[in-house]
Amino acid sequence: MKRKINLLIIVSILGLIALSIIQGYLINNTYKLKKSAFITETRRSISQLDDFSPALDSLSDIWQEKFLNNLTDYKYGLAERGDVIDGLEFIIDSINDTYRTEYQKELIKNNIPYGIKFHKKINAIILLDSTKNDTIFDIKKTPKLIVLGDSISEENAHRVSTTTWQTDHTSSRLINGENKEVTFYLLFITQDQMDIENWKSLVFNRMRGLLLLSLLIFAVVIGLLYYSIKSLITQKKIADIKTDFVNNITHELKTPLATLTLATKMLKTDHVKQQPEIIDNTVNTIERQNKRLQKLIDQVLNNSLGYREIKLTKENIAIEDYINTLLNDFELSLNDKTITVNRSFSGKTKTIGIDKFYFTTALLNILENAVKYSGNALVIDCHVTVDNALKIEIKDNGIGISDKDQQQIFEKFFRAGNREIHNVKGLGLGLYYTHQIIKAHQGDITVKSKKGKGTTFILTIPFN
Repeated sequence: MKRKINLLIIVSILGLIALSIIQGYLINNTYKLKKSAFITETRRSISQLDDFSPALDSLSDIWQEKFLNNLTDYKYGLAERGDVIDGLEFIIDSINDTYRTEYQKELIKNNIPYGIKFHKKINAIILLDSTKNDTIFDIKKTPKLIVLGDSISEENAHRVSTTTWQTDHTSSRLINGENKEVTFYLLFITQDQMDIENWKSLVFNRMRGLLLLSLLIFAVVIGLLYYSIKSLITQKKIADIKTDFVNNITHELKTPLATLTLATKMLKTDHVKQQPEIIDNTVNTIERQNKRLQKLIDQVLNNSLGYREIKLTKENIAIEDYINTLLNDFELSLNDKTITVNRSFSGKTKTIGIDKFYFTTALLNILENAVKYSGNALVIDCHVTVDNALKIEIKDNGIGISDKDQQQIFEKFFRAGNREIHNVKGLGLGLYYTHQIIKAHQGDITVKSKKGKGTTFILTIPFN
């Protein structure tokens, strides 16, 4: 059964991990789709923003006109290639602040509710004619970056579009008193890029419902799995307790029933019928075994009570006299055992209100357990301290209790050690009942023990 439960737990955990991986994969794919849709939507919103804005269009006309004049100078040999690029950068720098301001105004006009940085990055400038192509600028061959608009880092840049400006330009100049005409074909390639501020947060906000639903489903699955495994373990524990109880009660009942069977058979024999003395002894044996059976039944019925069902009848008792009397009676009941009982008292308070019957039962259960699980020479130390509460420490030098068993020592029907070996009589109710009695007195009981080094029970009862 234990192997099946362990296997079920392992399979459940593996299933949960697999479910987590699948759910994570689906959420990641959804995130990618939402991100792509969001960027596409934004790209569509701003793709032609500058084309339909008179302010932005006029700024473009300014730099394009001046740039064409610079190219004309270059074709006439009045300027170098570097002068053309420097002139272009100068023109762009002079209008850049105005361009950025006007672009943000256009974003507001178009009701775009989140911050966007935008720029046009120049990729290539090529002059074409019938004989050869003249590359003025190629971003792939130079580290120089020429942009109109906001500064955007490459890792945050999202492409909007690639624009090709093509124009067939003819211009004339008066050079050395002679009017000369030049024609060139311009290929001007730019890439529009944008950076959406906090775009990750915006995408996650669009996924918020899905994420919350996924987390809720995941939490429900974990909760159900936890509840199922816990219920299964509890059921196994209950089944084990029932099995142990049946085994223990069967073991306890066998001896008196066997004795009663033997005594009944003896009373039926003619030999015994003619001897009154043997009849009396046999009847006494039957009576003793009957009382023993009744005691076992009462133990199951009474010792199964919870602390809420225990009705206390408190009386003031003298602490030291009461403990001494209880320990003396306990020693007298164990004449066949080699037992040393040490006792000590400290504190000023002399009396306390307790239910004498129940409290005596609780202390005797602890003392009898010490005898059951003792070696040949048992030593019991009982130290009583009276301060803010009555504290009774009962220490023995017995076989001790393992750390694992200490966690269950006060549970109903639990017996420490190997439950298959019944060399120690008991039903596993004594310490449970003791715990319930102490709780009924609003007190506390704890245990300290090490395997092979004895056990200490500490009872604390408040003054009410």
